[in-house]
Amino acid sequence: MSFTIGNITMEGNLVLGPMAGVTDLPFRLLCKECGADLIYTEMVSAKGIMYNNKNTEALLMVEEVERPVSLQLFGEDPYIMSEMAKRIEDRNFDILDINMGCPVPKVVNNGEGSALMKNPKRIGEIVSAVSKAIQKPVTVKIRKGFNDSTINAVEVAKIAEESGAAAVAVHGRTREQYYSGQADWEIVRKVKEALTIPVIGNGDVFTPQDAKRLIEETKCDAIMMARGVRGNPWLFMQVKEYLKSGTLMEKPSVDEVISMILRHADLQIQFKGEFTAMREMRKHVAWYTTGYPKSAKLRNRVNEIEDRQGLEELMQEYREYLK
Repeated sequence: MSFTIGNITMEGNLVLGPMAGVTDLPFRLLCKECGADLIYTEMVSAKGIMYNNKNTEALLMVEEVERPVSLQLFGEDPYIMSEMAKRIEDRNFDILDINMGCPVPKVVNNGEGSALMKNPKRIGEIVSAVSKAIQKPVTVKIRKGFNDSTINAVEVAKIAEESGAAAVAVHGRTREQYYSGQADWEIVRKVKEALTIPVIGNGDVFTPQDAKRLIEETKCDAIMMARGVRGNPWLFMQVKEYLKSGTLMEKPSVDEVISMILRHADLQIQFKGEFTAMREMRKHVAWYTTGYPKSAKLRNRVNEIEDRQGLEELMQEYREYLK
């Protein structure tokens, strides 16, 4: 089932959501191979672009093979946001998304991310300024509200649409909830009913059955998966198959998991060098092996790994251990 945002058409409706420290280039490439139809980058600071921050440059890197890509920008100043959107527009991303959902204190305390949910007027100003500044489609990612006493996703989504947004992604939790409790899919349905532009549903999609229920219950145009694909890029493949045929694919074998870990490590090394790559792989190995036998012991040992050879030796040892 294809869907369109502005002038960009995706072959299917499965979206990799943005996760700071997770959806870097190597992981995005793996998710693309596994069937993600639209890929979001980690969020990029508009001020980071303005000040030519060297870490920001790495976040802006997009490979041709991962497209269509939505580059996610965060900030709270309409002028800075629109000027930086113009500055980067010629890069090879397809959609510019504005983050209005990040719950992290250092972002919220600057009035950015989900703090914007408290200021619908400012949201309108930002979306309007950015969508007028560039030709590429502009979208927003919002939450249910800032807290339980300010559930305003429908109001904010309407303002975004009126201000020029080409699509809205809705995470069914408030900022106060962070990622706890249960995502409220009812709010996704309400936003979908209120808008004419596409709505992407987000929150608590961990299985193919979750994905199917999200579409059935909300009638959303696309499914965004984030925490559910950490250590499990196969989820895109599994959801696709289930939506198409009703068939539940087998969980990947230990051999498949080990192959993916080593491939992920090689991509990390290619883009970040061995030292950084091995440290970043520690959390990924923990996610990849969750739910597999004897994985707790493995997770302790992976924290001592310094190089690619050490990782491969540990993985072979783990494979032998399970035979």
